[in-house]
Amino acid sequence: DGFAPTGGEVGPPPRSFSLGESELIVSANIDPYFRGQLTAALTPENEVEVEEAFFQTLGLGKGFTLKGGRFLSGIGYQNEIHQHAWDFQDASLPYKAFLGGRLNDDGVQLRWLAPTELFLEFGAELGRGRAFPSAESSRNGTGAWSLFAHTGGDLGASTAWRAGLSYLQAKPEGRAFEDVDSLGNAVTQSFTGTSKLWIADFVLKWAPDGNATATNFKLQGEYFRRDESGSLTYDDGTALNGAYASRQSGWYLQGVYQFMPRWRAGLRYDRLDHGSVDNAIVMGGLGPGAADFGPLMTAYNPTRSTVMVDW
Repeated sequence: DGFAPTGGEVGPPPRSFSLGESELIVSANIDPYFRGQLTAALTPENEVEVEEAFFQTLGLGKGFTLKGGRFLSGIGYQNEIHQHAWDFQDASLPYKAFLGGRLNDDGVQLRWLAPTELFLEFGAELGRGRAFPSAESSRNGTGAWSLFAHTGGDLGASTAWRAGLSYLQAKPEGRAFEDVDSLGNAVTQSFTGTSKLWIADFVLKWAPDGNATATNFKLQGEYFRRDESGSLTYDDGTALNGAYASRQSGWYLQGVYQFMPRWRAGLRYDRLDHGSVDNAIVMGGLGPGAADFGPLMTAYNPTRSTVMVDW
């Protein structure tokens, strides 16, 4: 409660034993200029989803790389990492609330790696905006775009770091979800406007003399801030329209320590801040009250602590 439903992978996993998601990955060099990759996700419900299907250039030169198709966005730190390579079983609360678990879109991406001793990388993406925070649209054009920059380097022989800043802007049209009002009657709420998301990320890795085989430690964190503004439609049989704006944030911090070969343990803390929500339908006294907008207007700031251990 307190955050717009994303329709993504935000719920807890099934109880008891569960297969979870399986992935089939096919990749190859196409020719001296391109490589291709297909990642098919096999869900526990026996459905097949195309998670990634893209081409990527091999020889543009001058530090440039072009990617096109469906791919995991380069914003933030964890978004581009596949689930089977995560340190924890699920995504942090900010990824669930602001990106529906992760952002993968259909579009193009251009990266530039600077020819400097200090790691400097810049990227830009244009996407269709097929998923949250966008919404499916029948028109041509770009539904979302993003910019990101990463920098990093070594601190001696044992420590490395990377920091980044990302910006995502989407223009959802009729981003809707089904709900019930305070009396249990079915309603539909839909948002049209602009969604802006900033992400600051940081990761620090340590291993004695750079050898991570025996022991190593990784500290990782990201901060999210989202501003949305536009119009909200509340339809319980009679459609009401009003201005809507929200300013919300969230963050997580996690540390994972490999204390001996093949054994790791970690701790993650994540938090969401409901922030402020301005709803003209409620403020204007048009009928529905704050209790009728449960997912949007509940001032709830969830927190969570997670412990992991793996071999």
